[in-house]
Amino acid sequence: MVEDKKKYKISYKTYFNDRLKEVHFHGVYTYPLYIQVTFERKSIFFKSYYFELFSRARYLVTAANIKKGPSVKDIADKEMELIGALVKKHENDFSLDVFKKEYNFYSTDLLDISEAGFTEYIAIFFQDEGMPSLGSTLYLGVKYNRVTDLLRDIKRAFDKKLYDKFLENSRYYAPPYLHLYGFAKQRKSKLTCLSVMEWEKEETKTTFDSYLDAYHKDEHKGIIYDGVKRLINQLAQRENG
Repeated sequence: MVEDKKKYKISYKTYFNDRLKEVHFHGVYTYPLYIQVTFERKSIFFKSYYFELFSRARYLVTAANIKKGPSVKDIADKEMELIGALVKKHENDFSLDVFKKEYNFYSTDLLDISEAGFTEYIAIFFQDEGMPSLGSTLYLGVKYNRVTDLLRDIKRAFDKKLYDKFLENSRYYAPPYLHLYGFAKQRKSKLTCLSVMEWEKEETKTTFDSYLDAYHKDEHKGIIYDGVKRLINQLAQRENG
């Protein structure tokens, strides 16, 4: 599978890097998905962020005893959409260095980085509640399960008072992962993620606002938006550091 598009003196494509060893991708072996971007006869090559992201075990879903992982084609399509948007953004001042830096920033999945912070909150919460082993076990469990799946089981296993306390504290001490994930899931995209590029679109923020009105109307929107802003600022500082 190879996709190729051109814009002015810029060309870009996704391709399977058959110079490397095949990797395990949800039950099958395939060459890693890579990206090539060429500008004025100079090219850069790098591994697809989304291929690496969706290769993780927790993205393999089991339903009715059938295991299904993300499609590599859908991953390639998402890469092409993102790269096309970045090329258009800099069609008059494009450079490979700027492109790669912005690719690293704008491709980042807000669900992924907020989930990491929320997982840390889980470990700390149960440690404070006198259950450190459970907290560390849940912390390690996200390698193979989404946090939302773990929370579903936590809700069933614990009394309502403890679970309500867990959720209430998360509003102040954890990133707004649950809000972002719920919103992304509702969009019913082929890949459940929410990139920085997607977030910065006014249309996305408008629909997110409507989502909060419908499903989180009792919560303070400002706290949620501030949480997203902190995530993006931390990411920007990391990329610039």
